[in-house]
Amino acid sequence: MRCPFCAHEDSQVKDSRPSEDGAAIRRRRQCEGCGARFTTFERVQLRDLTVVKKDGKREPFDRAKLERAIGHACRKRDVDAARIERLISGIQRQLETRGDEVTADMIGQAVMDGLNAIDHVAYIRFASVYKDFSEPGDFADIAEKVGEQPATDAPKDDKLL
Repeated sequence: MRCPFCAHEDSQVKDSRPSEDGAAIRRRRQCEGCGARFTTFERVQLRDLTVVKKDGKREPFDRAKLERAIGHACRKRDVDAARIERLISGIQRQLETRGDEVTADMIGQAVMDGLNAIDHVAYIRFASVYKDFSEPGDFADIAEKVGEQPATDAPKDDKLL
């Protein structure tokens, strides 16, 4: 593994353990050149996915792009990072089981479904970009639909009932 600090070719694994969701192995490494420590993740990849965009172009699936999109939607929300990681891994596994090619729409819908179950505000944020909201009424419409759904993660406090 190449060192991200000095680009030395060799590093030594100091510690390996499964990630919280069990979908990856976290490895702590130390560069043999400069001595710096860094972390790498090893994930199972069932197949190489190709994303078919709305305009018909094809590009390789990029997990980092999915992470950024969900990260933007969840920014400054009280959503556990491990829960976001499980969502991303779940979406990727779901897509890999569908075949070698997936549409951008399939990815977007999977993210919307996942975010709707985790955090309604993150869901609305993602939907505003994914559905290309152009008017304030678009936000009101989706907020009204979300407001009719019960919050799946709302704390249940018997004293308030």
